[in-house]
Order: sequence, then C-alpha cells, then structure tokens
Amino acid sequence: MLGKAISRVSRLPSRATRLTTRIVKPTVNVKERPPVQQQAAPILEPVYLSLTPSLKRGRWDPPAESNVAVLEPTVFRHPLRKDILHLCVTHYLDSLRQGSANTKTRGEVRGSGRKVRRQKGTGKARLGDNQSPMLRGGGVAFGPKPRDFSTKLPRKVIEMGMRVALSAKLREQRLGVMTRLYWPNGKTKYLVRRIDQLGLRKTLFISGEPTVHEGLRRAIGNIPLVQLSSVSDITVYELMKWDRVVMDLKAVEYFEQRLKKQNIPTTALPIAAAEEVKVPVTLLAEESQTLQTSSP
Repeated sequence: MLGKAISRVSRLPSRATRLTTRIVKPTVNVKERPPVQQQAAPILEPVYLSLTPSLKRGRWDPPAESNVAVLEPTVFRHPLRKDILHLCVTHYLDSLRQGSANTKTRGEVRGSGRKVRRQKGTGKARLGDNQSPMLRGGGVAFGPKPRDFSTKLPRKVIEMGMRVALSAKLREQRLGVMTRLYWPNGKTKYLVRRIDQLGLRKTLFISGEPTVHEGLRRAIGNIPLVQLSSVSDITVYELMKWDRVVMDLKAVEYFEQRLKKQNIPTTALPIAAAEEVKVPVTLLAEESQTLQTSSP
C-alpha cells in the first residue's frame, strides 16, 4: 500500500508537466493580422444660400444682394426620410392630446340594483337593473377613460427629424436666412407693407435671440398667416406645417451647434461674400427674387 501511494505521488508532477505542455504548445501556420487602417472621412462642402433682405436693415448689416449664408452640410443637406418625419410629427401630436375623455360604467351610474322584470314568463329578454348598458341611460360598456396618449421617441430620432425638415425646406427653396430679425416699433401697418413687399406671407420667422425683440413681437402678433417663434420652441411639426421658414444668423448657428454631426469634418462659416464662394451676384439676385415672389 505504501509503495502504491509513493508511485501515485511521483506521477503527479509528470501529469502537471504534460498538461502545461499541452496548453503552452505554440500554434502552427498562424499569420499575424495586419493593422486596421482607417480612411479619413471626406470634408463636406458647405451649403451656400443667398440672403433674404431684412425687414429693417441696420447700419452695419451687410447687403443681402452681394452676400450669401454658408450653412452646415450635415444639418441642411441631410437625405430625405419621410418615415422619420412621420414619427416626429406623430410624437408631437400625441403629446398634445389631453386624454380627458371619461364615461361612466354600470357601477358608476346612479340608480338602484332592483331587477327590472322577472327572469321568466314575460317573453322578453332577460334584464338586470336599470344601469345595464343595453338600456337607455345606463352605463357605457368599454367606454373611454382618462389616459396618457403621449409616446416616447429617442432624442437622436428627433434630432434627425430636425435635420430632415430643414433640409427639405432648403431643397424646396422655402428656407430663407436674414442677418437679423428686427423692427424698430410696434406698428403693424408698416410691417404688413414690408412683408407683402418681400412676399413672405405664410411664413414662420425663427429668432435666435434669447428674448424676441419687443417691437417685432408686438407688430407681428396681429398679422394673419405669419408667426414669430424662438429657436427653443421650434419642433419638426412647426417646420413642416408652414410653407416657408425664415431665420436669422443666430438661429442658424443655434441649429448648427445643436444638430451638427461631430464625426464628419466640414468647413462652416456664418456668412461670406459672393465673390469668395465664386457665385455670380446676378444668380443670387435671381434666386432671391424667386424666393420673394413665390408666395403660395
């Protein structure tokens, strides 16, 4: 017995050595994997848009006829996605529903629990109390109750919807950029003349200022088919609802900072002269005139 135990103990190191040798045994015919080479993303060219004449040009504002706005391509040149627009619009309209519709069940209708007539012998249908849904004035079977109709949508989908909506307006030539949105007084009569002169009826004006100018807000509030909003209140539904959208340069910068794709290199400038981008001034004037006179 002692000899068998000694022989077992003597065989343990050899087994461990064999196991270790099997694990550490180098593999054969294995080639080293080449390093992955990442290609640099191409630099996208910016989008050039002729400036729309301002409602009231300031002393230091550049002329709209000889300047263009340089827009971010990842924001204003996004592929059209109708499914994303449908999701964003449905999400916004669902959030507006109050969900306060309420009907009474047979347990909530006022009345006694006395049986209307006897069970048998009358030749008529069987009935219980007067609160039955089969009787006039009774409860409602499977009626609406207060509920929350709002739906959830990822933030990235909503941001993509904003890119698609802005790009669609630009593609349809229904997007305009002003140097700023300003009106010196609250007189609606003179502002109506200026809007009709520019052909900007049925237009949504978007201001990038934290607080909208008081004179412009008061003057534009009484004009039909025109609305003034801030960038913080803009939704995909509002962009798709209005026929034309006009924003100032600060609103453009706000949308570019919020919606720009960081992993795509671009060259973006807020405003540039027509000679710098090699765009004929006559062409810009024709596009501006087309935008002004194409009021639906």
